[in-house]
Amino acid sequence: MSPASRVSAIPAASSNAALSYFEDQFRYETDCWDVHDALSNGPHDFVLLDVRGTEKYQAGHVAGALDLAHGKIIASKLAAYPQDTLFVVYCAGPHCNGAARAAIRLAQLGRPVKVMPGGITGWLDEGFTLVSGA
Repeated sequence: MSPASRVSAIPAASSNAALSYFEDQFRYETDCWDVHDALSNGPHDFVLLDVRGTEKYQAGHVAGALDLAHGKIIASKLAAYPQDTLFVVYCAGPHCNGAARAAIRLAQLGRPVKVMPGGITGWLDEGFTLVSGA
């Protein structure tokens, strides 16, 4: 019998554990396609935050996103939104941890939050466009 590959050397989780894990991911993440669909067709029941910083935001961002760098997320900046407002955050892409930092800050403030993995890179990979300016 040949040795196991690196893929199978550690056994897969049970189906129940895998189901729980993958279902839970949707509580923390939403993808570019679903965000695009909601922005284009509704319902638009979340606030989309570009957390990269103003210079990068102005160079190109998702239409409808607000510019709020992860380091500037504080309670007073969110005061206009009801406490149960869902925030979706994105950054430059999979090489950037700004969205995770923003998600932590929002969660610390007691705000519902999801990350849009892929960020700008994922958005462009899907064939969606960006807008520039403020």
